[in-house]
Amino acid sequence: MEGSSSSSAIFYDFLDRMRNPASLDLVRSIKSFIVSFSFYAANPENDGKKVQEFYTTMEDTIRDHPLWAGATDQEVDCAMEGLEKYVMTKLFSRTFSSTPEDVKIDLETSQKIHLLQTFLKPEHLDIPTVLRNEASWLLAEKELQKINAFKAPREKLLCVMNCCKVINNLLLNASMSENHVLAGADDFLPVLIYVMIKANPPQLHSNLKFIQLYRRQTKLVSEAAYYLTNLVSAKTFIFELNAKSLSIDEIEFEESMQAARTTNKETEKEATPTLEERTTSQGQTDPGPSARSHDKETSGASNYPYMDKEAGDLTIGDVERLLSVYKQVVTKYTGLCTAVKHLSLSRTEPHVTNLEARNVFLTQPEKTETKKKLLSK
Repeated sequence: MEGSSSSSAIFYDFLDRMRNPASLDLVRSIKSFIVSFSFYAANPENDGKKVQEFYTTMEDTIRDHPLWAGATDQEVDCAMEGLEKYVMTKLFSRTFSSTPEDVKIDLETSQKIHLLQTFLKPEHLDIPTVLRNEASWLLAEKELQKINAFKAPREKLLCVMNCCKVINNLLLNASMSENHVLAGADDFLPVLIYVMIKANPPQLHSNLKFIQLYRRQTKLVSEAAYYLTNLVSAKTFIFELNAKSLSIDEIEFEESMQAARTTNKETEKEATPTLEERTTSQGQTDPGPSARSHDKETSGASNYPYMDKEAGDLTIGDVERLLSVYKQVVTKYTGLCTAVKHLSLSRTEPHVTNLEARNVFLTQPEKTETKKKLLSK
């Protein structure tokens, strides 16, 4: 299976070349492109097109650049991999799960998978007994669960491919050792769906969409395209899943889903102590509603009650409240970005901003010269 070590080596080689004074024109182009995203509201499809066009332009520029004079196609490809990782890491907060709709789909998909985990079995997906290998499934699950740990599209795609390769190897081994006749996608997809349900990777929809939009299109071909397409199909299947999608009686399916919902609600209720229980457990008395109200007003906790919490203080019941607070923050942040955008367009940016924007790639001599110029003005 492929790992992230080679990706890191490629990335650091790219950064080393960008520190070369001869790369100043490239640095300016990259920084200018990244900064340009702050001038307009997020739009995933448009953002994806802009990024893909930038990749194409920069690949031509790199091929003609003195730093890559005589470079092989592989060396240019490595430079582009480094560029993709740098750009998308910088733009990650802007481009990943950037719309309320994406957030909603992520939450609904995760919640549905959580319900399915309580009763779904391999036979419900018509997975042959010969392909029921818990060890292989667990390994595939672990690979898929890593997807949210990375910010670069290539590394997220590697998680997808590693997961699918484990499943593919399982199928190949079964065909050789158990004389199982492979049925292509008819064997592969049900296993992938089951692994996805068992893994329940966080923000699944947003991760797949991020790869589709921001991974270089020249890399979404052949094996990578096949595996990614299957994962998207599996996610869609789960999102739209009902009793007719499975080998299960419709009544049994609805009863199982309802039982899972009831269990979740009871678990959340039991896991969320009342205010009286919290104060009693701390050896304190309830100061009364007026005092609690005063405390909230003075601390700002009425709007953001989790600011003074630690991870260990949170319960399952806090999820819904945290989601509400999160939506408030996103709404305010979006409004603020729009206001800043209009303000930026109505004013002339001081030249110091441009100098700060390219500061990451400046070499030490350049930094010294820049300081001298600023001090002399």
